[in-house]
Amino acid sequence: MNILILGAGQVGSTIAVQLSKEEDNEVTIVDLNPDKLARLANKHDLRTIEGHAAHPEVLKKSGADTADMLIAVTTNDEVNMIACQVADTLFQTPKKIARIRSSEYLDNPDLFSPANIPVDKYISPEGLVTDYIAELIYHPGAFQILDFANKQVRMVGVRVKKQGFLIDRHIEFLHTQLDTEQVRIAAIFRDGESIETTGETVIQKNDEVFFIAARDEIDNMIEALLHQDQEEVRGVMIAGGGKIGIRLASKLEKTNQVKVIERSKSRARALSDLLEKAFILKGDAADEDLLLEENIENMDVFVALTNSEEANILSSMLAKKLGCKKVMALINKASYSGLMEIESIDVAISPQQITIGSLLEHVRKGDVVKVHSLKTGNVEVLEAVAHEHGSSKVVDKKIEAIELPKGASIVAVISKDGVLKTLQHTTTVEPDDHVIVLITDKHNIPEIEALF
Repeated sequence: MNILILGAGQVGSTIAVQLSKEEDNEVTIVDLNPDKLARLANKHDLRTIEGHAAHPEVLKKSGADTADMLIAVTTNDEVNMIACQVADTLFQTPKKIARIRSSEYLDNPDLFSPANIPVDKYISPEGLVTDYIAELIYHPGAFQILDFANKQVRMVGVRVKKQGFLIDRHIEFLHTQLDTEQVRIAAIFRDGESIETTGETVIQKNDEVFFIAARDEIDNMIEALLHQDQEEVRGVMIAGGGKIGIRLASKLEKTNQVKVIERSKSRARALSDLLEKAFILKGDAADEDLLLEENIENMDVFVALTNSEEANILSSMLAKKLGCKKVMALINKASYSGLMEIESIDVAISPQQITIGSLLEHVRKGDVVKVHSLKTGNVEVLEAVAHEHGSSKVVDKKIEAIELPKGASIVAVISKDGVLKTLQHTTTVEPDDHVIVLITDKHNIPEIEALF
């Protein structure tokens, strides 16, 4: 696939690098910053073009007339929209995806149509990240929650603790003891790396286990697997009143006691006007006296969402030390996410990985409807629908007869009614089943897409 990416920021660079590693892709990335482009070109197999992303001559030089897809993810909504308009009008680029951040545009979805602004798909990073964090707050025992089959089934990541039911157990024992086929162990990460899982695999302390279950069974499974009550979260403290911070506070304040710490006096005053019930505190989230004064030890969740990831890490570690039950930090650098491994931070939130997962849903070929990245993005989980047509190679086949490349495995089959099927070698994939595939070697993604 010939893919043109506009914007070499965190999201643009990450998606460009990820897609360039796949053999069938030709990736071109455009940006005004020559230093960013040089760093990308020196390390990765992609083409770089310096220039304004919405200018016709730049788009022509970048190959918009031959591109299969344009992904506009600059930091400017207007540039992204105009780039899509120019690409459609002058070059007839088939598919156009834009990052739109402003609620003024998002609140008017009729803007985006072939007759108006020709954006085929738009993504809102702040909205995606807010919803992601909210789900983690609603399910305290999880560090990652992913939706499949129209949100009827979920994959949930939990960290195995010393007292957990899973410790030193075979996966096969788990399925027998729970006496249900509505739960499947899909993946295990040990020391940060994905390991091969069979019925004989023994789960160890500190393993990160991803299981698949029906949406309504998630909390019951977390309790059963971790011996951890899923008590309803009441108190939430948010560090940072930026776009994500205010979205999250607005979403939670109707049902939770919410406190927002904001350093800027003017921004704190603005938050007081915009939010109805949340308490706004002017100060530094890494100030121990302030946290103690606001009873951090009684808070269920602390979320650090400032523009400084170093400040997010420090304030989260301090909140954890002072007794907060669960702490989360917005972290952009992949190298920092390893702090989770030493239990300083319960959840490291990567905006890039959340956004990229949404983008990949539109990039993947075939009947692929959902794509998620696990952990730092090295493992991908792909959901495809087994439609009954000539090009599908999986319909009416048993699992054992489906030839998957090395590094890929089917971890769940979900009926069109949203029911998890018993997963055995003899399980048959029927028309309109949703098949969940775990992929550890992304070079094989085109081969998997071709199956569907």
